[in-house]
Amino acid sequence: MKKILASLFLIFAFAGTSFGFEEIFVEEKPPVAETETNNTQKPVVEVAFDWFEIQSDDKAKRINEYREIIFGENSKINLSKEEFKKELSKYKKDTNFKHHYMLANNGVTEDEDAKYNPFYYKNGTLVIYAIMYNNDIHHALYYNPYGKLYYVDITSDNYPDYPYYSMQYDRKGNLKSAIYFVSHDIQYMYNTQGDFIGVWYKDKMYNGDGKEISTREGW
Repeated sequence: MKKILASLFLIFAFAGTSFGFEEIFVEEKPPVAETETNNTQKPVVEVAFDWFEIQSDDKAKRINEYREIIFGENSKINLSKEEFKKELSKYKKDTNFKHHYMLANNGVTEDEDAKYNPFYYKNGTLVIYAIMYNNDIHHALYYNPYGKLYYVDITSDNYPDYPYYSMQYDRKGNLKSAIYFVSHDIQYMYNTQGDFIGVWYKDKMYNGDGKEISTREGW
């Protein structure tokens, strides 16, 4: 069973160098930062984790329901490469990368413009920093230290309110993974073809049979 150490279902593949999950030391949490849309604290709705209680047919119905929401024709974030290129063209390069790198590397998690999240190699070197701008909370942007875009998470319109869904693309617009967020603790994972991978509950992932298949840290 593999222990995942990477956040936001990232697979890091830099030019000429690939970093496995075991080599990246970050916390695994839902997108870069939870963002309130106003100053009123919203009540937290508790969602029961019933994966071990429901029957196989009910599991299949749920998996298919979430798959259709993410990958169906009504999905607004299941983008073609042309749509991706058009939507993300302005984010291809972080023109202020030196400042943003400095902030992330020095532990600054937010300022008046954005929220930041660092990703470190095992020797403590920052290899990717993520930005979520306050005026665009539906894109989490992942840059290398020189400000080149490597990945982007795009969330559905109802984020940060649960439930919502998210899809991750590489810089060329290739879909890497998709996830349906039921709550802070419960997420359903799908691969690029829409096949069900497993359901996260807190720090453990379970397959359709209820077998634990993975873990994550920092939950």
